[in-house]
Formats: sequence, C-alpha cells, structure tokens
Amino acid sequence: MAALSHPQGSHPPTHDSRPQRDTAVLVVIFTVDDGRLHVLLVRRSAQPFKDSWSLPGGLLAPGESLDQAAVRKLDDETGVTDLFLEQLYTFCDLDGRGSIAAAYFALVDPSRAHLAQRRAWLPAWRPVDDLPDLPFDNGRVIDYARQRLQAKLEYSNVAYSLLPPEFTLSQLQRVHEAILAHPLDKRNFRKRMLSLSIVEPTGRTATEGRHRPAQLYAFHERKPIIF
Repeated sequence: MAALSHPQGSHPPTHDSRPQRDTAVLVVIFTVDDGRLHVLLVRRSAQPFKDSWSLPGGLLAPGESLDQAAVRKLDDETGVTDLFLEQLYTFCDLDGRGSIAAAYFALVDPSRAHLAQRRAWLPAWRPVDDLPDLPFDNGRVIDYARQRLQAKLEYSNVAYSLLPPEFTLSQLQRVHEAILAHPLDKRNFRKRMLSLSIVEPTGRTATEGRHRPAQLYAFHERKPIIF
C-alpha cells in the first residue's frame, strides 16, 4: 500500500462524504534517471488533444475515495504502490469546463516500476526540464509538484522512494541534485545526511565505476518521516 502523506499543516481529506461526480484524480509520478528528474506522462489516444502527452488520471469509480483512486492509478501505470504518495492540491477548471481535479504526487525507483503495456494511452518517462506542451494546464500541476518535492527535501526523508534498499551517499546526493536542479557540496551534503540519522551504514560496499568500493547505506525507515 502506498505510504500516503498529507501536506504539513493541513488536514487529510474527509472520505466519508462522496466527492462530486465530475471530480478527477491526477497523479504526478516522479523518478530520477541518469541524473535528471523525470515525470510519467501518457500519450492520449482520444480527443480532446489526441496524441498529446498528459498526466495520468481519470474520474473516480463509484464509491471510491480520492486516496483510493490515486493508489489505483499509481498501480495501473507503474505496477507498484508501496512507495511515497501525497495529496498535492485541488485544481479547478484545468479543462476549461469547471471540473475539479485532486492532484497527488508520487516517487518511484525506476528499477521497480513496470510501466503499463497497452495498445493505447501508453506511458513514458519524460525529463521535467524538457517537457512538450501539455494540455489541461498539466505543466502548472507538474511545476507545483516539483516545488513541493524540493521543499520536502529540507525536512523529510522523502528521497527513500527514489532509491533501492541499499545505496551509496553519492547516489543519494545525485537524487537530491536532480530534484533541486543544482549541484551540492559533497562534504556538506554527507555531513548533513549523517547528522540527521535518517540513514545508517549496512556494513557492505559497492564499486562505482573505477572508484574504490563505497560504503552502502539504508534508510532507517522506508516511510515518510519529518526531521
């Protein structure tokens, strides 16, 4: 089950009341690959905006809560649900017809994701810094999600969903740099990560390229934690 989280200082949505029938759910699914932050998009196979790329999403099923719909879409597109997932914001009128879209964002290690193989609405990873024109104001939704993710790096262990169970501090730093879109000082980064006590050495090592073996680390908890 996805590790659902709700924005700091807000209250979780009430699922006892049924959402409006025209409420949709959008899921901004991020990963880091080759040192760049990517987002999962699907190629539309129906009008409007046929053949354009857009965020995965859809209307709620009968009796389905917002959280349940987000987890379902995450499973549909990536085949995994036991990762970080947070409600982002409720957007109005993204389609110009006054509809309501509850947006979520999720983080997934690309080695764990198994993108849906179907004849239509095919998903693909696209670099966040090189996106095509997106319909339904999806670019604004992605920007908002990226800003939220960048902020969360300062006070949470959110990066755990983007890394395998064991990793080097260099790998962890590259994930942070991809999200923040700028380089970080190696010594200061390592000092901060170790001082927060969110990662611990495993006693094992791994070789990265021609460099000497590097210490492997693991997160103390693979669930959302606030520093």
